[in-house]
Parts: sequence; C-alpha cells; structure tokens
Amino acid sequence: MATSTTSRGGLSLAAMLLTATIALYMALVAFGNITDFGTNQQFVRHVLAMDTTFKDEDLMWRAITSTGLQDTAYVLIIVWETVAALVLSYGSWLWARRDRARARQFSSYGLLMVMLLFGAGFIAIGGEWFSMWQSKSWNGLDAATRIFLFSGVVLIVNQLSAPRTETPAT
Repeated sequence: MATSTTSRGGLSLAAMLLTATIALYMALVAFGNITDFGTNQQFVRHVLAMDTTFKDEDLMWRAITSTGLQDTAYVLIIVWETVAALVLSYGSWLWARRDRARARQFSSYGLLMVMLLFGAGFIAIGGEWFSMWQSKSWNGLDAATRIFLFSGVVLIVNQLSAPRTETPAT
C-alpha cells in the first residue's frame, strides 16, 4: 500500500515547524545565557558544588567547588546550546526547502544534541551524580525533563516523515 504524498507532506510540515520550535527555544536559551551570564552561572555553580543538597558524606566527594571548573562547564553548556540551535535552524531551513533527507539528518543531529544535554547532562549528571534532586532552590529536573521529552517527540515526528519502503509479502 502506497503512502499518500499528502500525509507525508503534513508530517514534513509538522517536522519543520516542531524542529523550528526547538531551534527557537535553544537559540533563546543560549542568548539568555550569554546576555544574562550570571543567573544560570549561579545555577551551575550551586549544582556542581552540591551546596544545597543533603550534604551526605558519602556523596559530597563528587562536588566540584572550583569556580574555574564550574565556569568552564557553564561555557561548554552555552557552546553546546548554541551549536544545537544552529544545527536545528539549518535542519528547519532544509525542511522549508523540501530537502527532506538532509533535513531529517540535520534535525536528528540537533535534536539528539538537545536530548544529550538535557537527558545526560542535566537529568543524569546534574540530577543524579550531583544530586540536584535534593535541592529545593537549584533543581532544574522538571524543566530538563520537559525539554527532553518534547525533543524526543519532535525526533519521532522527524523519523515518521521518512519515506516508507515497501517490502514484498512473503
């Protein structure tokens, strides 16, 4: 059974708009972190220092208290956000040009970058390794989970828009 070009076109439009939404979000996050450097710098410093956690002796050896290392981590996060925004913007532009194969490829790269940052970086490393979940004032797990899940949905939509190849019945 052949898939209709209308349904593929609708999925491509959805992939483009959703990818552009994540690109916009990441661009705004990066822009905010660059223009208001100090706000999230404090967030990263507190999470890495683990100074608002339960201060369990068995976990506190994980804390990074060097402001130089903390700031390096923060700058790397901003660079990652910026590159992800650029890759997603390029993917969105390719969707608009109807270059579906390359659009899917670049959008997938950008979405995976976002999912790695928010999933591995903020949820796994920040949330578990640095026990961010224990902090009442410096806990970004809800926001990270929202973006991780939204990016995952957009990645699925991007992959659903791929042309299906028919296999003969055996």
